[in-house]
Amino acid sequence: MKRIAIIDNEKCMNKRGCNLICAKYCPINKTGSACISENELTSKAKIDEETCIGCNICVKRCPFGAIKIVNLPQELDKDPIFRYQENGFSLYNIPLPQNNKIIGILGRNGIGKSTAIKILNSNLELNFGNLEKKATIEDYKEYFKGSEVMNYLNKLYNKELSISYKPQNIKTLPEVANGTIKELLSKYPNYLKVLEKLDLKDVIDRDIKVLSGGELQRLAIAATMLKEADIYILDEPSSYLDIKQRLNLCGFLKEELNEKKSIIVIEHDLIVLDYLCDLIHITFGEPGAYGVFSALYTSKVGINSFLGGFLKNENIRFRDFSISFLKSLDFISKKKEIPIIEWKNSEIKKGDFKLKIKEGIISKYDIVGILGENGTGKSTFMDNIASKNNNLISNEDIKDLKISYKNQYIEGKNGIIVKDFLKEAVANNRNDLVTPLNVDTLLEKDLGTLSGGELQRVMITKCLSDKEADIYLLDEPSAYLDVEQKVVLGKIIKDFSYNNEKPLFIIDHDLMLMDYICNKLIVFKGKPGIECETSIPLKIDDGMNLFLKDIGITFRRDEHSFRPRPNKKDSQIDQEMKKKNKYY
Repeated sequence: MKRIAIIDNEKCMNKRGCNLICAKYCPINKTGSACISENELTSKAKIDEETCIGCNICVKRCPFGAIKIVNLPQELDKDPIFRYQENGFSLYNIPLPQNNKIIGILGRNGIGKSTAIKILNSNLELNFGNLEKKATIEDYKEYFKGSEVMNYLNKLYNKELSISYKPQNIKTLPEVANGTIKELLSKYPNYLKVLEKLDLKDVIDRDIKVLSGGELQRLAIAATMLKEADIYILDEPSSYLDIKQRLNLCGFLKEELNEKKSIIVIEHDLIVLDYLCDLIHITFGEPGAYGVFSALYTSKVGINSFLGGFLKNENIRFRDFSISFLKSLDFISKKKEIPIIEWKNSEIKKGDFKLKIKEGIISKYDIVGILGENGTGKSTFMDNIASKNNNLISNEDIKDLKISYKNQYIEGKNGIIVKDFLKEAVANNRNDLVTPLNVDTLLEKDLGTLSGGELQRVMITKCLSDKEADIYLLDEPSAYLDVEQKVVLGKIIKDFSYNNEKPLFIIDHDLMLMDYICNKLIVFKGKPGIECETSIPLKIDDGMNLFLKDIGITFRRDEHSFRPRPNKKDSQIDQEMKKKNKYY
């Protein structure tokens, strides 16, 4: 069986905490051969993959978790197209753009999506796993013999293709650009039309440095799509956007497509991928070790294959379990509703913004989803529950209730080690929070060095590990998480609610996650930033129907995975559901 060995150089502490203890216990080394040795360039451990027998003794003996030994699928009989370093990450295959098509890329974090984009962008040259010499044109022709990829790479490296790229991280945009939206984009002839479609025309004179995350995201998308190019690559374009903006984005990108353009979208929102994309590449593998791009599938087949963990065309099972969105909240209806908090009709004013709140009662088993456009007061509502010093909650006992709150805006301070920050969780919630959320791999890291997804998982763990809390508030917990992480989070939240008999309030823009975990919804409507109102807490079906009717889209359930699927606008099923006033 073919295998690769991965050394995490940040974790490897040779000469600083150990003296190649992995080599001392390696059975191959004990015979006199050199399976594990010291890398002369980095002074870190080095593993000879040809000699390694995959016993995993070094993995278990390394006190810092720096080693991975990964068995590759038997179907991967080729060398990788790119490898970063010896005992480093390997990538197999790349996505292939197609004219007049929107290609989606779906997969976990850390398995090569960004690496592939760098290759498509000419920022990385293929090395086919050989770190000793630069790949020649003959190497390319031999590897991609009979493949469309060779034709694409020829055009790419001969400068016959132009690419416009929107990066994942748009928060750094104000650091590299100055001025207002108008000043940045007015050089493009049809910029006003694009700004109108992306709902940015009202803030056209606003300085880029004061834009919200959603405004920055739409600005970055506008700047990317206004450029003349053959291929447009959008890395996580739905981040910071509410549901209505995400669906509006889908419509905009479809309109921008033509016979001379192709669009590639990396995205973790399955509803966006389903609604937007013609075809989908699935990426699978082991995060930090290797990644593989599948063949192209239709959006429905691709998403269901990803959820099922099996690729029929390649005959590869890449996950030992399937993901289903079959709802399992029947236990709630069998429990006696015991009110925990309640509120009467009230009003909150915040500057020029006014929020009218309708009465509500929340019981101990409720998982309450909060849905609405950006700027409709969702976080304001949650902040008022968290503060307790307000007129929202009429129950006098609220002052005696303890509330645990994960804010929308998370920040990791330097100098704090994760295991110290999560001391209680590590001691009491290792099996139900720390390990399932894959936080145990982060315990030795500094909070200030974590990625967005890593920090999100740490903060969720911190919030839910507070055993003294009576109410839990999670504001956008799915931000930065990939699809599998969202499903794990959903299961954790449902189990947590059932086992602890405590209510949770959740704000999120991922409709699939909200559908999966919530039994009640509060819908926020109105004029964003000006005057809005809430619904009463509604049963999930009634709440979804109210929300979707407002944005004018219908959903059906997939017959295989039971996931909610958006209907194409004005399709037969869309029209039939609207006639019946059934949007969900």
